[in-house]
Amino acid sequence: MAQLFEKSKRVIEAQLAGGSIRAISGSMVAYEGNIQFKSAGFGGGDGVLAGLKRRATGESLSLMECSGNGRVFFAVNGQDVTVVNLNNDTLQVESQQLLAFAGNLRTDVTFAGLRGGATGAGLFTTKVTGQGQVALLSAGGPLIHLEVSPQYPLVVDPDAFVAARGNLNQSFVTDVSWRSVMGQGGGEAFSLRWEGQGVVSIQPAER
Repeated sequence: MAQLFEKSKRVIEAQLAGGSIRAISGSMVAYEGNIQFKSAGFGGGDGVLAGLKRRATGESLSLMECSGNGRVFFAVNGQDVTVVNLNNDTLQVESQQLLAFAGNLRTDVTFAGLRGGATGAGLFTTKVTGQGQVALLSAGGPLIHLEVSPQYPLVVDPDAFVAARGNLNQSFVTDVSWRSVMGQGGGEAFSLRWEGQGVVSIQPAER
């Protein structure tokens, strides 16, 4: 048995009673009880493909498994934390914003494209599917949840995007006039467009 709680605005507490959770390596800040830690590899599965994804996304996505009996506390750079409960549905998470997950969950990492030629940074999303809990990080303050309906598609800066759930389709908008207004030219940039029915969560600060 393992459960995640928001201990404070910036700390996640995992209560373990013979169960286990997975969390981003290096995110543990304290623990008590009889807890074992081991590398859990990478969130996208095993094998050559996972190795390629790991090199592409950076070691920040490597996971550790915490198991045993006791309590473990997690935090990353003072970012706000949110626990999301999944009931046999799917959550798409910007991979850098994933902190921990517990339960019967499957994960797969997909490459969503380059954020823009100016930065050359990639956008990787992790699909988390099943039943359990996911702890998310948000920089600059708590997550902001925005409703998406068929009448009102939502366009989001990829640097602010954290997560999406529901019956949503994602596409790219490459005609990003506001980026040139901000003086961030020098390459093609894009925004994320979400259509359908669901909720998209963003953070107040950009990566």
